[in-house]
Amino acid sequence: MDYIDLTRAEIIHRKTIEISGGGEDGIINIGTLESILAHIRNDDYYPTIEEKLNHLVYAVNKSHCFVDGNKRLSITLGTDFLLINGYFKIIRRFITEMENISYHLAAGKISKDMLQKILNSIFYEIDFSESLKMEIFMAINDENN
Repeated sequence: MDYIDLTRAEIIHRKTIEISGGGEDGIINIGTLESILAHIRNDDYYPTIEEKLNHLVYAVNKSHCFVDGNKRLSITLGTDFLLINGYFKIIRRFITEMENISYHLAAGKISKDMLQKILNSIFYEIDFSESLKMEIFMAINDENN
């Protein structure tokens, strides 16, 4: 398994900000990002690529390591992680689905467990099952969240 190092993640962040419409490039907590990137290497916690990707996307999205672009960065780092590990066939769907999910993830409407279900579907199904679609719908429309 290949991993993203901190330098690469910072470059990806700058490019993400530049290409996706701007924002500030400032760092809030680079140590948190470094920890996220190190933690996904631990096969005891995250034995599969799906679990590693889940933690990477969730933690980057929620941790606010940068002043701007954290939701976008969670998608671009996830995409890069898939690319460097040869998962070319699912990248288009990953990007499309995560563009819709990342906002709700940041808003606390999508849990880490639900994100794992979403990623598992992206890896192994052509489309979300009806039950997962309903679960997502209920989560993002729950007024209590």
